[in-house]
Amino acid sequence: MPNRPVVLVVGGGLAGVESAWAAANRGAQVLLYEMRPARMTPAHRTGNLAEIVCSNSFKSALLSNASGLLKEEMRRLGSVLLPAAEECAVPAGEALAVDAQAFAELVTERVHGHPEITVVREEVTSIPDDRPVVIATGPLTSDALAAAIQELTGAEALSFYDAVAPTVTLESLDMSRIYRASRRGKTLPRTGDVPAEEGDYLNCPMTKDEYERFYTALIEAEQATPHLPDEEKTPFFEACVPVEELARRGPDTLRYGPMRPIGLRNPRTSQRPYAVVQ
Repeated sequence: MPNRPVVLVVGGGLAGVESAWAAANRGAQVLLYEMRPARMTPAHRTGNLAEIVCSNSFKSALLSNASGLLKEEMRRLGSVLLPAAEECAVPAGEALAVDAQAFAELVTERVHGHPEITVVREEVTSIPDDRPVVIATGPLTSDALAAAIQELTGAEALSFYDAVAPTVTLESLDMSRIYRASRRGKTLPRTGDVPAEEGDYLNCPMTKDEYERFYTALIEAEQATPHLPDEEKTPFFEACVPVEELARRGPDTLRYGPMRPIGLRNPRTSQRPYAVVQ
């Protein structure tokens, strides 16, 4: 095909990979730039494309809501991420959640195998103006590229806080007080060797007294020392607010938000807990 366009995609995360795949499948030659592993970020641990550094959940897979409908649209449009996610899925109720390492490795393999995509392991520090460019570097954009974006857009700031998902080890949990359940009993159809369970999530119930003590301890806990200039003035990313910041918005914010007990009745007591950590 003569005079095929060359598209530069900067950033090998979820958005960058999907952009590169879509452009390549529509006849473009794609140069996908990813600075890892030559230059790592504070959150990434590997050089894999599509490495997930926060939650491994892609939210609901049900077609009855917007998240599930978007996934189906992506699937029909030839997404590279959706088939990989489904092949690397782990039980997560009605949500599509993945084994993060297996998912990133599979996506990396498929992108490297696409004949029209060339992966370039270099940092991009300026924005080319002689060809189409997709910038998909996300919140972990390098300082040099962030400065180039600010110069191009005239934006005063490109930053916000994001929360880090905690890791909890199974042996640290008191299973005598925990029960399995998926919210309202909703689960996706099982495939392969995944066993059927009463639910896909472990739920730690709290009484009113336990929740109030937890809330008090949380808002009075020692905080990390800011290490960036004017860090206290940086706004939070509202889709992923740290738990202690949610708590500061009011004593019931967590109980009506991520710790809401609706649809998670405790089978040992037949009661709905006051709050729950899922």
